Amino acid sequence: MDTKLTPEIILEKEFKTGLRGYNQDDVDQFLDDVIHDYGTFMQTIESLKTENKRLKEELEEAPKRQVTAPVSGTTNFDILKRLSNLEKHVFGSKLYE
Repeated sequence: MDTKLTPEIILEKEFKTGLRGYNQDDVDQFLDDVIHDYGTFMQTIESLKTENKRLKEELEEAPKRQVTAPVSGTTNFDILKRLSNLEKHVFGSKLYE
């Protein structure tokens, strides 16, 4: 995103005064507010760009980290039963000591 204005450009902007020109203090106060808001917007945009980049990278990595789903028809009970049998086989009687 290319912008013509930066907080510095706004700060350094000078207006010519005419015969019935604007009140310089009012203009300065308004520009101070614009500078503050503009700086806040720029920080927010940069923060969102960084977050967007991070989320896109996470999204690209997600398919690589997907866990395969259990075989259809299996229930949590079936899985727990298989896990229990596996523990008995691996640890034997030590599991119940």
